[in-house]
Amino acid sequence: MKFLFLIPARGGSKGIPGKNIKKMAGKPLLNYSIELAREFAVDEDICLSTDSAEITACAKALGLAIPFKRPAEMSTDNSGSYEYIRHAIDFYEAQGSSYDAVVLLQPTSPLRTAEQLRQMLAEFNLDMDMMVSVREARENPICVSFVEDVKGNLKRLFKEESTLRQEVPSVYEYNGAFYIMNVASLKKGSYNDFSVIRKYLMDERSSVDIDTPLDWQFVEFLLEQEK
Repeated sequence: MKFLFLIPARGGSKGIPGKNIKKMAGKPLLNYSIELAREFAVDEDICLSTDSAEITACAKALGLAIPFKRPAEMSTDNSGSYEYIRHAIDFYEAQGSSYDAVVLLQPTSPLRTAEQLRQMLAEFNLDMDMMVSVREARENPICVSFVEDVKGNLKRLFKEESTLRQEVPSVYEYNGAFYIMNVASLKKGSYNDFSVIRKYLMDERSSVDIDTPLDWQFVEFLLEQEK
C-alpha cells in the first residue's frame, strides 16, 4: 500500500500567532511532524501543504522540498480540509504519482508517537474509508447533557435508562493526531460521508492538541520535563 504523508500548515494562525513555526521546546512545532513522517516515508512521499513563505522556509531548513504553494482560497479561516487534501492528491496524480491512502499529520499534536502511527498503519486496510485517532471523551454526553424546555427547565438530552458512566456506551472524540484516509473513498466525496470509520484509541497525554496558549504552555512543560 502506498501512503502520502500530508502535513497541513497554513500561515494564518490567530490563537497563537506563527504557531506552526514557533519554537516548541527548542525547535519549530512543524519539525515534529516532518521528523515523524520521515520515520515512515522518503521525502518524495511527504507533502507540506502551506500558503506561507515562512513555513516553507522552515521546512526547507530541514531539507524538505515543497511541491506547491497552497491556493489562497484553501487557506482562509473558513476553508475546509477536504479541499486541500484533494488538491494534494490531484497534484501528485498530475505528476504521475498515485497513492492508496493519505496519512494526515496536523502539526498541533507533537506528543503523538511513531509507535502509535506504526500500529495504525498495520491495522489500516482499503476496506475502510478512514482510520482516525481518538480519545475517550472526558465527560460522556449521555450522562451530562441537558437542554432547556420552553418553560426554562432543564431536561436530559438523552433518555437513557441509566446515566451511570459505567452503564452507558463509551463515547469517543477525534483528537486530531492521526487520520488515515482511503484515496478511493475521498474521490467519491467528503470524509463527512464516510461510513466505514475505525478508531485508534490514544491516551490523554499523546492526545493533546495545541489550540490555545495554555495548551502550548502545557505541552512545552511536558517536553521540557522529559529532556
